[in-house]
This record gives sequence, C-alpha cells and structure tokens, in this order.
Amino acid sequence: QLQLVESGGGLVQPGGSLRLSCVISGGTLNDYGIGWFRRAPGKEREAISCVSNGGASKNYADSVKGRFTISRDNAKNTVNLEMHSLLPEDTALYYCAAEYLGGCPRRITIATYDDWGRGTQVTVSS
Repeated sequence: QLQLVESGGGLVQPGGSLRLSCVISGGTLNDYGIGWFRRAPGKEREAISCVSNGGASKNYADSVKGRFTISRDNAKNTVNLEMHSLLPEDTALYYCAAEYLGGCPRRITIATYDDWGRGTQVTVSS
C-alpha cells in the first residue's frame, strides 16, 4: 500500500520561507500524480498545487501562485513544495496526496486523489 509522509512544517514569520517534503513509499513515485493540499482552522480543505505523474504538468491555486513551487525528485521518491513570502493566511495543516497515473489539471480535484499523508503543520505568525 502506498504511504506518504510529509515533513518540513513549522513556525515562521510573515515573509519567511519553508520547504515541505512528501516522501512516498510502497510504490514508484513516477507512477503517481501528486497534489498538495491544506486545511486552515475552520475552513475546508484547499487544493494548492499538483504535478503530473510524468512531471510535465504543474499547476497552482491563485492564492499561492508566484510564491510556491512544486518539484519532484523521482530518484528520492520525494515531492517538494517550496513556499516563499509566507502570509498569516497560509497557516494550515498541509497534506500531500497521490493519484495513480494522475495528471494535473488546471482545476485540481481533491476527490481524485486516493492516498493521503497525515499532514505537517505550517504556522505563519510574528
């Protein structure tokens, strides 16, 4: 069974940066499209970025475009999310998820992802 483990969260000041990592085990990363999602307190889960299984397609939510960058390292079975210019409203629990042979459409659909990690907390506060 595919397992995903997120890491890299923490407390950062507004304007700061963090890099989140999602390590995959129990499967070959290249077979999966990967998405990053977040859930802020009192809000619904939000899709923020994805990368297709071949890596050719990447997309971002408008709320993070220009500040976040997704990348994948198939050799390390890892997908990273570089986050810059962080804002207090970026505070959330961040999850990665996988979809077998998944693409990365402009409109990221949460329901298409089958396997999820437990999340890593990001808190942006002074």
